[in-house]
Amino acid sequence: MSSTSIARRAAGAAIGAGAIAGVMFFGGAPSALADPPPPPPLGCSAADFEQVKGDVATATSGYFFTHPDVNAFFSTLKGQPRDSVEKQVKDYYAANPQVQAEMNGVRQPMRDFKARCQ
Repeated sequence: MSSTSIARRAAGAAIGAGAIAGVMFFGGAPSALADPPPPPPLGCSAADFEQVKGDVATATSGYFFTHPDVNAFFSTLKGQPRDSVEKQVKDYYAANPQVQAEMNGVRQPMRDFKARCQ
């Protein structure tokens, strides 16, 4: 191969690499310059969600510890298929409407968060 041929190939490779680099760096520029997405509504951030989730988990745990029969029932559900769990919980709540009302109260903050922050 002649030195001219090698020089042309090297120049072509450099131009090609430059073109690829240009697309990589500047091809995304319009999206990088776009306005950032608006912030979530007040009280709807990821931190707020985790706070509510943690509060509900703590309240649920407290409820279970103070209601051993309810704790025992829910403890038996671990590892079962989802559809089976849903049916058993529905049946349990039908037989224990007071427990259902109390559990709904414990979990209400999560429902409120989801309704407010959809």
